[in-house]
Amino acid sequence: MPEWTNKHPRKRRYAILLFDRFSNHCFANTLEPLRAANGFVPEPAYEWSVHTVTGDVVTSSSGVRILPDAALDRAMSGEALILMPSYDWRAHATPATLRAIRAAAGRFGAIMGFDTGSWLMAEAGLLDNRRATIHFDELDAFAEAFPDIDVRRERWVEDGDRITAGGAAIACDLMLCLIGRHLGMAVATGVASLLMTGAGAGAEAERYGGADRAIGGDVRVARAIAGMSAHIEHPLTVGMLASYAGCTRRQLENRFRRALGATPRQVYQRLRLDAGRRLIGGSSMSIAEVATRCGYENSSAFTRAFRRTFGKPPRAMRN
Repeated sequence: MPEWTNKHPRKRRYAILLFDRFSNHCFANTLEPLRAANGFVPEPAYEWSVHTVTGDVVTSSSGVRILPDAALDRAMSGEALILMPSYDWRAHATPATLRAIRAAAGRFGAIMGFDTGSWLMAEAGLLDNRRATIHFDELDAFAEAFPDIDVRRERWVEDGDRITAGGAAIACDLMLCLIGRHLGMAVATGVASLLMTGAGAGAEAERYGGADRAIGGDVRVARAIAGMSAHIEHPLTVGMLASYAGCTRRQLENRFRRALGATPRQVYQRLRLDAGRRLIGGSSMSIAEVATRCGYENSSAFTRAFRRTFGKPPRAMRN
């Protein structure tokens, strides 16, 4: 399957296990990419549920109260169970909690520890002889407490069905990576741009809305995508995009193939069609006007491309 496509074999379900003093930042960075990705595909590709060990209300580190969907033992099976303690993780590692986590682990394809969730995974014996990471502030203590774990100073670590990640901002990047594998880089790049995930990652990343990280850090590709996004109604040529990115046309095409498995032209068309889909769903513009706004000279060409990409014509999607 080409990496750029958005076809997916099935809907994926994530369960998030929260603890008192969880991080709202980490929670939002986990959920919002999934929520945004659902808007880029014809049918929702993700669903999620929120749990606590007992099913009781949980309060975040900033005082926000969350009513969970159910206790952990009632969580439906799914793609992954994500542990999110953030603060007070040692206090949360009670025998009852660790038993509940171990019991639930068999119902999910993967167990993921975000922020300090790795600590609870380790206490539950789910990281024995595995590679893992944790929030960098706790890395040394983590390595000392669990000598059987191969602790890595990395943003996130995947070891089979065990995935661990550091701080809250990293959660968003990891979810973008997983979305890219599932739905294709067209969706992951669109989500990164929509959420403007570059904030806090340096001026270059801020300028390109985090698209550079979604596509493996290639800033020239991100520059070209930024140029595409800024010129939807009046598309630029590939040569003009290459100049915008600061490289030759051939270099740009090679970079796009390496980063996205697609040509600049294919990527540009997808961005224009995504813009069209948003206009169809969120405005009363005629199909012809939407086509013009997306750089198409006539609505027939727009409708054909739209149907090929999203599986239904624009008018049917609006209805």
